[in-house]
Amino acid sequence: MKKSLFAGLLLTTLSLPSFATEVDIQTNLGTIRVDLKEQEAPQTVKNFLRYVDEGFYEGLIFHRVIKGFMVQGGGFDKDLDRQTTHRAIAYEGDNGLYNYRGTLAMARTNDPNSATSQFFINLVDNEFLNHGAQGRAGYAVFGDVISGLDVVDDIAKVPTRTVGPYQNVPTTPVTIEKITRVN
Repeated sequence: MKKSLFAGLLLTTLSLPSFATEVDIQTNLGTIRVDLKEQEAPQTVKNFLRYVDEGFYEGLIFHRVIKGFMVQGGGFDKDLDRQTTHRAIAYEGDNGLYNYRGTLAMARTNDPNSATSQFFINLVDNEFLNHGAQGRAGYAVFGDVISGLDVVDDIAKVPTRTVGPYQNVPTTPVTIEKITRVN
């Protein structure tokens, strides 16, 4: 009896879901809560949380906003000064996650292994950004917006302009006040 009770408790404990890591992206337009996908994109999440824990994102902006596509931030301040980042991370886009509406993904250059601090939130299903689409590496998804998608949509409504070499820059800055871990 004791052995079967112990075995039952052990199995129950082993089958409990692990706690998710969530962050709040607090902007001047509202808060976006994101569930980070540590199992699917462990190095990407670790990299992102490093920046979060360092307070790196405080005062940065969403510097690229394209209606019907995505909103991107995490690399520039309000004067469009590029921030110094840590070394780029390895590509984790082949993780079973897809660039669907409300997902958080890493921005990068043409080199799949060039992602540092910049991220974007998909406004629509952007299947052409998925791993293997058009025979290429995609953009690594590492989180899902679980609340505040209306805030993301509000960011997308901000008028944009070209500033020097940068296109789609909001005319009124959309500031990341801070990003904090929820749990």
